[in-house]
Amino acid sequence: MSEPIKNKRVDLAGAPTPQNTPSTTAPISSHAAAPKVSTIEEDSEKGDRAAAAKLLASNPQLVRMIQGKLNTLVGRPSGYIESLPAPVRRRIDGLKGVQKDHTKLEVEFQEEVLQLEKKYFAKFTPLYQKRAQIVNGLTEPTEEEVQAGAEPEDEDEEEEEKETKDEEKIDPASIKGIPEFWLTAMKNSLTLAETITDRDEPALKSLTDIRMAYLTKPGFQLIFEFAENEFFTNKQITKTYFYQEESGYGGDFIYDHAEGDKIDWKAGKDLTVRIESKKQRNKNTKQTRVVKRTVPTESFFNFFTPPSPPTGDEDDIDDASSDIEERLELDYQIGEDIKEKLIPRAIDWYTGEALQFEEMDDDLDGGDYDDEDEDDFSDEDHDDDDEEESEDEDDNSKPKQEAADCKQS
Repeated sequence: MSEPIKNKRVDLAGAPTPQNTPSTTAPISSHAAAPKVSTIEEDSEKGDRAAAAKLLASNPQLVRMIQGKLNTLVGRPSGYIESLPAPVRRRIDGLKGVQKDHTKLEVEFQEEVLQLEKKYFAKFTPLYQKRAQIVNGLTEPTEEEVQAGAEPEDEDEEEEEKETKDEEKIDPASIKGIPEFWLTAMKNSLTLAETITDRDEPALKSLTDIRMAYLTKPGFQLIFEFAENEFFTNKQITKTYFYQEESGYGGDFIYDHAEGDKIDWKAGKDLTVRIESKKQRNKNTKQTRVVKRTVPTESFFNFFTPPSPPTGDEDDIDDASSDIEERLELDYQIGEDIKEKLIPRAIDWYTGEALQFEEMDDDLDGGDYDDEDEDDFSDEDHDDDDEEESEDEDDNSKPKQEAADCKQS
């Protein structure tokens, strides 16, 4: 470590003065800096930095390797604590003991919070059952429930009379429950909408209920119930999230892994794959043939086949961990959104009212940031000339990028 600069006056009167450099120092109050002339060494350093940046930009594996090595340095002692006097180190050990007592209380707090959640979940369950019955047309809401949920009447009398006449033309027996309730609610959730494709929608229209259950050990299970449909034979498909037995820092539960049920697809109805057809020409006979193969495709039902954490050598993990970690994080976030947002307030997601609160949260999170100039962004070029001649049997496998228009109740 270099020595601190000493406050010593230096006689510069006889010192050689480079061109454009004043021979006397600038006043401290002016906050001025002496102009500099770049030297050969500085130009060389700039070139080296540019070359290094170019090398890293063209070699993402090298970047991940460097990041992995740097991560191994996190948490290593710097030697500062060890250099302190023994009495100070003893007091630090004492504070660590006090902190352990605090951690024990945090664990107790999280466990009591979980028990409180389970207690009120038992109270919520009859309400969820009543909701499922109304949605599926098994019962009708009471007059008190309708009045409690109705919005204040502020429309003109003419519009009210027109709506009344239109309602009289509709046969109540022709409409059962609330059609496409869960599909609409899911499409109004920005996170879930990005996972739903056009091909998924007919299957999700048969979704009759989404429920949640706590496990005996740390974790929870999402339960998707379906009516008879043309895609699979499952009446119920579950996704289970497991937490680690030991609590994390601050007593929080740590996500471990997730498991999903196997979907029993009917013949030719698997929405997680598509049939790709490709024409091939024989070099000798010049005859053509069509070769079909099954390839994975985007689908909401991939949600029930969660990614697994990477295993193997450290170098292999570094190479694969970036993509896997993003997928694991997204998978867990979707599960949490369904548990904490969609299931408790499904009607608000169906009507779109929940989006108002989501936008408010976004404003609070990003209100201090301004968008960069549009010139800083460039669209990716798509070159269709080099694509192979292929025919997909279904062109609607691309997931939606935006949430559907909200249906108003």
